[in-house]
Amino acid sequence: MRTCLELGSFALSRSVDNAAMPERDQPATHPLPASVVTPATTLSGGLRRVEQIMGTAISLDVRDALAPAALERAFEYLRGVDRRFSTYKPESEVSRLIRGELDEADCSPELAEVLALCEQARLSSEGYFDIRAHRPDGRPDPTGLVKGWALENAGRVLERAGARDYCINGGGDIVVRGEAEPGNAWRIGIRHPLIADKLATVLAVRDAAIATSGAYERGDHVRDPFTGRAPMGVLSVTVVGPSLTLADAYATAAFAMGPTGLAWVAGVPGYEGCSITADADGSNGRLAWTPGFDPFFADR
Repeated sequence: MRTCLELGSFALSRSVDNAAMPERDQPATHPLPASVVTPATTLSGGLRRVEQIMGTAISLDVRDALAPAALERAFEYLRGVDRRFSTYKPESEVSRLIRGELDEADCSPELAEVLALCEQARLSSEGYFDIRAHRPDGRPDPTGLVKGWALENAGRVLERAGARDYCINGGGDIVVRGEAEPGNAWRIGIRHPLIADKLATVLAVRDAAIATSGAYERGDHVRDPFTGRAPMGVLSVTVVGPSLTLADAYATAAFAMGPTGLAWVAGVPGYEGCSITADADGSNGRLAWTPGFDPFFADR
């Protein structure tokens, strides 16, 4: 059994963290520029469409024979989430909550659900996922969990329309159901945090969610809530499990923990993880994983 994979020593560069592989062992394309919407492209027996929502490119890849209207319903749901939860829209419910104009007791059922999930994640992560810690006023900012929650719900919209084999990718947070084609799992590339346009590894998954947290697109945006410092000794953490909502939160928490995060993930029922660790100066990246992660490697 492998214990680590040497990845080399390079300066950090920015890249999307996870990507569904369009063809075997070929990196996926980068996100589209802002404000770009692509029409639904008809695949052999399926549909694919990309739209810029929530500040990132979101792609829906459905391998079942569905009407394009099914994808539009999923995207309309995501647009509604953006209107309610965006911190970049002053009129959004979350912006009003953060400014103190809205009490938590008066939130909509959707926001109340997200706040409850954030509290669940805080308790289960021993406080390392905390939506209040990064704010001096202690007001809740649930944006660290919303995207995974929204993408998971968008999948349910597709399922109600009859989708059984699909992949949703929102800026590297991914949920897949079924297979990419009969007998073949979905292949998910984990972006290398040290080398631009290179993959650290490729996963083969069915009916799972994949989320990665690390110093990719936004630099050191994740910090230890107890010290306020960026984690040392780890460059990224990827978590695989049944729920994208929780996989996203757990990846953030495990990355904030630093070198001990992967051991914590190993103790979370139903979830497995891999991480790219590094020396104190960020060099000599190595791939490590929890005992139950082996089946997800595409080359096994």
